[in-house]
Formats: sequence, structure tokens, C-alpha cells
Amino acid sequence: MNRPAPRRAAARGWFAGLVLAGGLAHAGPSASLVFAGDIMLDGALGRLVAAGRDPFAAVAPLLRADIRVGNLECTVATVGSPAADKRYTFRANPRVLPVLRRHFDAVSVANNHSGDFGRDAFLQTLDHLDATGIGRFGGGRSLREAHRPLLIERGGLRIALLGYNEFMPRMFEAEADAPGVAWSEDEQVAEDIADARRVWGADLVIPVMHWGWENELRSGPRQRRLARRMVEAGADAVIGGHPHVVQEVEPYRGVPIVYSVGNFAMELSDNDAQRLGWVLRLELDERGVAALRTDAVRLDRRGLPRPAADRASPCWRRGDAGVSDCSFPGGRRRGSSVPRDF
Repeated sequence: MNRPAPRRAAARGWFAGLVLAGGLAHAGPSASLVFAGDIMLDGALGRLVAAGRDPFAAVAPLLRADIRVGNLECTVATVGSPAADKRYTFRANPRVLPVLRRHFDAVSVANNHSGDFGRDAFLQTLDHLDATGIGRFGGGRSLREAHRPLLIERGGLRIALLGYNEFMPRMFEAEADAPGVAWSEDEQVAEDIADARRVWGADLVIPVMHWGWENELRSGPRQRRLARRMVEAGADAVIGGHPHVVQEVEPYRGVPIVYSVGNFAMELSDNDAQRLGWVLRLELDERGVAALRTDAVRLDRRGLPRPAADRASPCWRRGDAGVSDCSFPGGRRRGSSVPRDF
């Protein structure tokens, strides 16, 4: 299937849309987008905020971009009761949101913890996000709203963000007249991607997936099969999380697939791999992703992220057949292969 042609938009903003693609200057609409993985602001991180601390201060330079996005791996509410059949349930106090808003423009709520304290707490989470000015996607007050893209305009580009959960329990799924998250059904995902352009007028479409198995360092067949289908449906990048560890990056038909960026701010971790994550940066133009890079972060025992410049992580540019190593002590480079364990 051929990927739909993007709708052209007038250039404006960041250096009138000057970006580097394949080593050549490209004048036109452009924007940068960063994505950080699982953010859980209950527990130790919530207590730090209550004490007047900013848990993202050390990594703030990595989050500078036109669009800043993360996965909110908790409810933000003062109501509800913990789900009886879950080992871990997360509920942050709404006071965390002004700090989150300082660093993030939007969050995905399509994950297996958004419903930890029931539908009333989820509804309150949506209300608090809206009141704080944090965009959200991958969930809503109804099934229709949960599958509606979040549209963000930057640098002459209209970018649609979609979010989907694949990890049980499915009882958190939105219903026709009940709030919840968007569940990943292949045909519906493909239709949503097409509708983001056809109905909502997006230039670029980026689905964010909550999928895979925890602690698996490589993607599974289900992830790879669905990722390819999303690209064939018109996705300009595919971003994944949930395994709590980083997984591989691969281009497919010139579109980057990042299977898992790992954790970003998460107190609970039970091995060293869970304490390493990536901040993903995409350079976007009207053709899609011109370049991709990752910056490694390491989480301390409280879940606070800090730059990990000593860790290798992948980079990619349009036209590259594979990914390259873009991090090493003392600087950045391209052209060497990335180790399997990153």
C-alpha cells in the first residue's frame, strides 16, 4: 500500500523551517518532537514534587523541542479505589501536573495503569490534564474521543498523535458511552491513521503504542507485524513503550519504528535494564521523519532520570538502511553499528 501524500502547509516558525536531511539543507515546514517513556509520578517522585523539587530538572535540556510528549503511567486523581486484581496501582496527586506541564506539552494515557483507580479517577485525570493545559491522547470520555487524534501545529506542520494500549486488563478500554483508553485492534488502528489525514487534515501521523512484554530486549512478532501495518496505513513514525526496557530501532519503507524507549521517570524497577531509557528526538518535515536520535538516561533508586552520556544509543537519518551509534563519551557520532544490547 502506498503511503498517502502529506498535505502541504505554509512554512513558518523555527528558522522558517530549515532542517538538515541527508546532509542537505531543506527549506520548508519543519518541527522537532521529543518523546520520553513511562512517567510514574506516584511514590518517591510525587513526594519530591510535594517538597518543591523538579524530578525532571537534570534532563530538561534533553526535552527542549517544538513538541514534548511522554507516556503518563499513572492516574492523577484524588478519588477512586485501587483495582483489586492488580499488584501495582499508581495514583499521583494533582499537584504534580504544573511540574509536568513545565516539560511536556502532551501525554499518552493509553496504558495499563490509566484505569488503576476506576473510571471516576480516570475522568478526573482527564479533567486535571485539560485544566493544566497538557494535551492528551489515547483515551477519552467515550470510545470516539479515545480514538480521536491529538492535533498539534508547529513549524507549518499539523501533526496527529494517536495512542493505543495492548496490555491487559482490557477492562480499561473506552466504551461508546464510558471513559477509558483506546485499545489496539489492527483494523481500527489502520483506519484511525487514515482518518487522521482524511478527516482531521493532518500532515503527519505518529501512533504511540503500549505493547510487548516486560523485560524483553527485542520486539516480538506481534509488535513487528503491527508496526509494519501501521506504516503501510500511513504512519510517519511508530513509537513504543511498556516493556520497561529499551528495544531496537528499525526503518521500514523509510519510516522509523522505535519499539520501546523504556522508562523515563519510574520509582519501581527490579533490574539494571529497567533503569536505562531513551529520550527520543524526531526532526520532522512535510515528508515525515528526516532524522532520529536517542539520548540515554539512567534512573536512580528513586526513579529520577539523569543523562547517561556514556551509553550508546541509536541514530538514523532518512535514506539510511539501518541505524547508527550516536552516543559515546565526550560527543556524538554516526556511522558505527549499535550493539545489540545498546
